[in-house]
Amino acid sequence: MPEYYAWMRGRKGIKSMIKHICMFKMKEFAEGKSGYENALEAAARLDGFEEKIPSLKKIEVKLNSKEAPESNYELVLICDFDDIAGLNEYQSNPLHVEFGKMLSKVRESRACIDYEYE
Repeated sequence: MPEYYAWMRGRKGIKSMIKHICMFKMKEFAEGKSGYENALEAAARLDGFEEKIPSLKKIEVKLNSKEAPESNYELVLICDFDDIAGLNEYQSNPLHVEFGKMLSKVRESRACIDYEYE
């Protein structure tokens, strides 16, 4: 059935994009900082990604409210790409690879979804 929807979008001239949403649960304490401090640092490191990575069309970086339950994820990235090839370019970009290395030291878990939208 997904092929049918892709065919219909093509017929109607509708272009799909890719939404990449990634949430991170930070370790309570890592690399000499609290989870919230590491989430803040991660968010700061993403500054300028939109200008430096051509395939990344839009990025939103959000931190969980301090008043929200502690069981929530602390950091979310919401990214838009023209297509899956753009997402793959982003994931192999040296800036993203370095960001991933930093984050892997301070995160407890990660949840991610990539989907098409119009």
